[in-house]
Amino acid sequence: MQEITQPAFVLHTRPYRENQLLVDLLTENDGKLAALSYVGHSTKSSRKALLQPFSPINVTLKGQHSLKSLIRVEPAGKSFLLKKNALFSAFYINELLVKLLGENIACGELFQQYKFSLESLAEARSIEICLREFELMLMDELGVSFDFSLVFDHSAEGFYYLPDEGFIPAYTKLKQPCYNRWHLQAIAERDLSTPEVLNTFKALMRQVINHLLNGVPLNSRKLFSKKA
Repeated sequence: MQEITQPAFVLHTRPYRENQLLVDLLTENDGKLAALSYVGHSTKSSRKALLQPFSPINVTLKGQHSLKSLIRVEPAGKSFLLKKNALFSAFYINELLVKLLGENIACGELFQQYKFSLESLAEARSIEICLREFELMLMDELGVSFDFSLVFDHSAEGFYYLPDEGFIPAYTKLKQPCYNRWHLQAIAERDLSTPEVLNTFKALMRQVINHLLNGVPLNSRKLFSKKA
């Protein structure tokens, strides 16, 4: 049975059996996958210390089934130092991946975007832009695309977004968020230079993500609420 070593990040861990952890990983070659890891008896287990979020690692995995065995784990760089809202945002990104991304599907570009997002958060770049860019790439990975052509071709001042239809002119009142045409045009052109456009972008992505979650709450959102 072939052993494969590749770069990875820990998304989430939880106890499985005595001295074992079930680990959700985002890997460079195989996308998201679940692995079982022995961590030993000691509370100061060196492997357990390595299996922490936001730390680049190299993992050696074995197994042909959906649940892999984690044979080796080694540090692959310094942990990203994240504080306050940057830390909450990183937990939010991890939770999106755990709850929305399918397993064992190669997504090398998303892996690189994830790493870039952690770098951006650690360097105190714009959190809102960082999150929107990651969400957009995740949506693309999930097969959710946005056709903005109508918001350029149509004269309506506002538009609704319907998951099965895309953007439609807001001529009738629906129980949906209504998005400003100029803001949508700016989003399409990746002009995120104003707070108004960023707020619209955030509302749009939240609507789409909530639809994909199908009512499942995101615990990481509560972190922002508690801070507020």
